Amino acid sequence: MRRLLIGGATVLAVLIGLSSSAFAQSAQTLAIPGYEAAKDIPGAKELPDPSVTYKIVFDIGKAAPKPDEVNPGLAGVARYFNTLVKNGVPADHRKIAIIFHQDATDIVQNNEAFKARNDGHDNPNIALIRSLKNAGVDLRVCGQAVLARKIDPKTIQPEIQLDLWALTTRMNLLHRGYVDSGVPW
Repeated sequence: MRRLLIGGATVLAVLIGLSSSAFAQSAQTLAIPGYEAAKDIPGAKELPDPSVTYKIVFDIGKAAPKPDEVNPGLAGVARYFNTLVKNGVPADHRKIAIIFHQDATDIVQNNEAFKARNDGHDNPNIALIRSLKNAGVDLRVCGQAVLARKIDPKTIQPEIQLDLWALTTRMNLLHRGYVDSGVPW
């Protein structure tokens, strides 16, 4: 009996170790740390296809509800990107672009400039913006929104490209084969 208990405990310890190491491994393989991929749905028919090149442009025009919260649009793109990764879509098949404009424009600023505009709140988006850029996401900001919001271009984070106008960027990307995400962020 004692042998059976020790054997059972050993098997249980191995299973727990395997499942936590599998969990840790899957968490480590996500391209954007801290943002889960979509949860698996047993029997789901439509999944990301590793043979498809995903050329998608996301417009982010809304601010987070509070200045100390990560922009929900950025978080959504991170989850989508990690879903592609989790489902085996190779890096050269992930062509994701984000255009910041309207009320979301302030998040492109470095921490000092953001704090000056937001009652001393740190910019909670900087780490995610860097992670997205490091993963290969193309980040753009509308120059017209930068002008309208009186943002000094020198305060734009280096990961983000300043363009003439969000509308021009969007149209150019669409002509280059990108599709609009259709998500109203």
